Amino acid sequence: MEHNKVKSIDKYISNCHEDVQKKLKDLRATIRAAAPEATEIISYQIPTFYLKGNLVHFAAYKNHIGFYPTPSGVQAFKKETARYASTKGTIQFPMDKPLPLKLVSKIVKFRVAENLRKGKAKSEK
Repeated sequence: MEHNKVKSIDKYISNCHEDVQKKLKDLRATIRAAAPEATEIISYQIPTFYLKGNLVHFAAYKNHIGFYPTPSGVQAFKKETARYASTKGTIQFPMDKPLPLKLVSKIVKFRVAENLRKGKAKSEK
């Protein structure tokens, strides 16, 4: 997967192996449905959804898809994501298993609410 200097999520996905492309397209559509106001950008050379700040990122790797809902997004869904490898700000979805799209949608909606609250708090200062 050659992702250096990609400028769009479409290009990022098209650079991936065909069997990975479907998973990434499904993930992208799920995120878009949960955050229709979010803007799609490339940040840190990976697909990013932005809404009053970074919302979520995702990236394809050899054995997993990394989903980056920030530390608060990981923490808020710790029980639901316990079966996946994770770090402070990342959840790893294995390539050989179906993506938990309903869970992704819940996490994204949580992040949207969180970013909108932060954005509102900033604008009230």
